[in-house]
Amino acid sequence: MESKDLGHHISQQYNAELEDIRNKVLTMGGLVEQQLVDATKALVEGDSRLGETAITGDVKVNALEVAIDEECSQILARRQPTASDLRLVVAIIKTITDLERIGDEAEKIGHLAVHLAGMEGNKQHFTAISNISEHVQGMVHDTLDAFARLDVDLAVSVAKRDNNVDEKYNGITRQLITYMMEDPRSITRSLDVMWAARALERIGDHAKNICEYVIYLVQGKDVRHTTIEQLEKAARRNN
Repeated sequence: MESKDLGHHISQQYNAELEDIRNKVLTMGGLVEQQLVDATKALVEGDSRLGETAITGDVKVNALEVAIDEECSQILARRQPTASDLRLVVAIIKTITDLERIGDEAEKIGHLAVHLAGMEGNKQHFTAISNISEHVQGMVHDTLDAFARLDVDLAVSVAKRDNNVDEKYNGITRQLITYMMEDPRSITRSLDVMWAARALERIGDHAKNICEYVIYLVQGKDVRHTTIEQLEKAARRNN
């Protein structure tokens, strides 16, 4: 993140502290993004080793969440930030919570990948999983980009894409239910695939949440629990 995006203070140390926590958020985001890629690839390709990599990757994500949270607490206590600085710290605290939850969902997919790796069964549903995962990975990537550049327009664009994830998830669910009805022997495997799809759908929700925090950070407007139309209106404010 470029220094010009930060508020400037008399204390260079304060500037450095704000820059540091923002950069650590992006580092955490990069770890989560790779964890998601590894987990999905492990599931689709039946690679249990890669699934284990996705599972163990959650340890680093959790450690970063704790470290960033502690730094934010120190800044609140020592600097008593106001205005945009306070919004930055609040947005970061909320963002790392959603990033950690994305990591948790990726870990779930990793566990499912390990479980399913040795099982025989119809793999046609993995095409749909690949499709929704590609969409969700794009959302996570662009969400981090919006955070890095404080890009409200991009944040709105990504938030709107969550509806497509929901539609894809509903489609996969319908397919799997039909498949289970036609072949009861597939129920166990199909339910695991459904849980993976559900995890991906939840990741899309968390990416949307972070986009809402970007809008809050830049515009000072809380757009949680609003419609897309209201979110777009808030994002246009002061543009």
